[in-house]
Amino acid sequence: MTNKRLIFQVAVGKPSKLYEHCIKSVSQYCKKYNIDHIVLRQPKLRIGVDPFNTNRSTEAVARLGYLPIFEKENAFEYLDQYDQVAIIDSDIYIRDTAPNIFDEVTDEYDFGAVVERQMPITEAYKAKIRNYSRMQYSSLNQIDWKWNHDGAEFYNMGMMVLNQSFKKYLNGESPKEFIQRIEFKDFVDGKGAWKWSTDQTLLNYFVKKYKVKTKQLEYKWNSLYTAVTPKAQKESHFVHFFLKDHLPNRGEDVDQLMKDID
Repeated sequence: MTNKRLIFQVAVGKPSKLYEHCIKSVSQYCKKYNIDHIVLRQPKLRIGVDPFNTNRSTEAVARLGYLPIFEKENAFEYLDQYDQVAIIDSDIYIRDTAPNIFDEVTDEYDFGAVVERQMPITEAYKAKIRNYSRMQYSSLNQIDWKWNHDGAEFYNMGMMVLNQSFKKYLNGESPKEFIQRIEFKDFVDGKGAWKWSTDQTLLNYFVKKYKVKTKQLEYKWNSLYTAVTPKAQKESHFVHFFLKDHLPNRGEDVDQLMKDID
């Protein structure tokens, strides 16, 4: 029997050239491997913040009325319909030579993602990981982050694969109910050092706390552009253009980016 598989992406707001180019590469990838593809263009969860508990810019939140960073969790509602769901950020480009990601996360696992510190990263980015680790995870000392000289063992949640078995950790909650768990409130509100945090801190806390059976994927499935070494970049399957401000013309010069990764 063929597994039913889905790639879920979010692109709310004004589309950029980079996002549209990357989403097109994902669409072609899905056709190649007979994977369903959903791109959420309008927000559904519209998660807000507690104005009395937040360090986030309330002006920015007020402008939109919600935090787009948590719209990815809409993907959870598809676990009833699919054997596997991959959530892929819209700034990830998939090479046309990439194998099928879903084959990497077998039935013995519930979840798959790439550990950032285990990527073949540059010395400059190693320093950033150490600082980021300290800011995001050092206060969460009830969790075993397996600290070493390169920081905490955390996953980059720009690309994650969920097997249907992941559902059991959701306890029957809707995506909105999951995000609004009391234990996640400070992450959502951006309290303290989490002022700029995305869903990455929340999800790392979640998979560690509940001991989700996780497959640690090879870096090639979420290769951070300019953070990994040039040689590693050329050998990657999925290229993640994750720091928009550091890209040529903030990512709008797509032709240059494609030349750079080849």
